[in-house]
Amino acid sequence: MNADMLQIEARLADITQLDVDAIVNAANESLLGGGGVDGAIHRAAGPDLLDACRRIGGCPTGEARITPGFRLPARWVIHTVGPVWRGGGHGEPALLARCYRNTLALAEANGLQSLAFPAISCGVYGYPIDAACAIAVRELRAHIPGTLRRVILACFNDEVLEAYRRVL
Repeated sequence: MNADMLQIEARLADITQLDVDAIVNAANESLLGGGGVDGAIHRAAGPDLLDACRRIGGCPTGEARITPGFRLPARWVIHTVGPVWRGGGHGEPALLARCYRNTLALAEANGLQSLAFPAISCGVYGYPIDAACAIAVRELRAHIPGTLRRVILACFNDEVLEAYRRVL
């Protein structure tokens, strides 16, 4: 394996249980918790995560913010806000790509070596899974790692796992 390549692995996993430097939260703009992976991360991390997110004061779509992981195995949580799918003609692909780029930049800025992503925007935000997985893998492969060495694509079901396997 080329030393300049990021190791990318897709697997069925509960992102809240992964022992990595940081997990990525597919958050909403308020950062105050919600459904899906966002709610699961907030429940697993405990109430201190909500307090930390309140102090941040929100996050625009496509951007990313970092907090401690509190009760999670991961030391950090990087919160990113994916776009709601509105048919694809409202900048959704560019916004989703920015989620990955900004998260990777924040991971590098904090010296992280391992990171786990959920399928951003693929739950309640309705992004087509195949299209979202293609963007995720493209952005991960385009990233030139500094400290970051390993990324786990934590899939919540077989449909997402198979979509990642097709593009990997």
